[in-house]
Amino acid sequence: MKFLLTSAGVNNKSIHDALVDMLDKPIADSTALCIPTAMYGGRGPGVNIWKFISGNPEHPMVSLGWKSVGVLELTALPSIDKDRWVPLVQETDVLLVSGGDALYLNHWMRESGLAELLPSLRAVYVGMSAGSMVMAPNIGEIFVGWTPPNGQDKTLGLVDFAIFPHLDHEMLPDNTMAAAERWAAEIKGPAYAINDDTAIKVIDGEVEVISEGHWKLFSP
Repeated sequence: MKFLLTSAGVNNKSIHDALVDMLDKPIADSTALCIPTAMYGGRGPGVNIWKFISGNPEHPMVSLGWKSVGVLELTALPSIDKDRWVPLVQETDVLLVSGGDALYLNHWMRESGLAELLPSLRAVYVGMSAGSMVMAPNIGEIFVGWTPPNGQDKTLGLVDFAIFPHLDHEMLPDNTMAAAERWAAEIKGPAYAINDDTAIKVIDGEVEVISEGHWKLFSP
């Protein structure tokens, strides 16, 4: 897969251009599936999930002008025959994965069977916040909210670095660079702190930072 790991969606021209380049065709000719599952582990059901699915302009993902958009709810998949959803995922051009709780998302990606399927897909994976963090080997203790059955902070490990999103966000006073430095010291591996105008592009293991804001790489 190709990964575009954002903090707050496709919210500036640089990130938008990177997405179009990864798709290798216009957004208007591309099909998308949005995955809101992580939000159930965060604030839970309600208006925020509806906003994401319907295309909240505050965090542009679903509202970018796709040819078509479907919804893939991971918690439902274990009760559905794979023949009903796997072809849909295999044929789509992009997966749009919401923020919320990264460990809850990790749990349901594994339980649903999507995690096993991801490496074989041709789709571009676009994550937002927790939707990006879940691709890392682990998320770090400070981001543990929903507690998985194994009690660990491990995630999918489809990229080899961790992500601290929403750096220096005005509504998140604890997300400072000093906090990111403490977090990175516990990660014990490559780690990026990124603000909402930054994304990380990964193709065949090659990492490129796309930014109109600020970010920092912490190396072990």
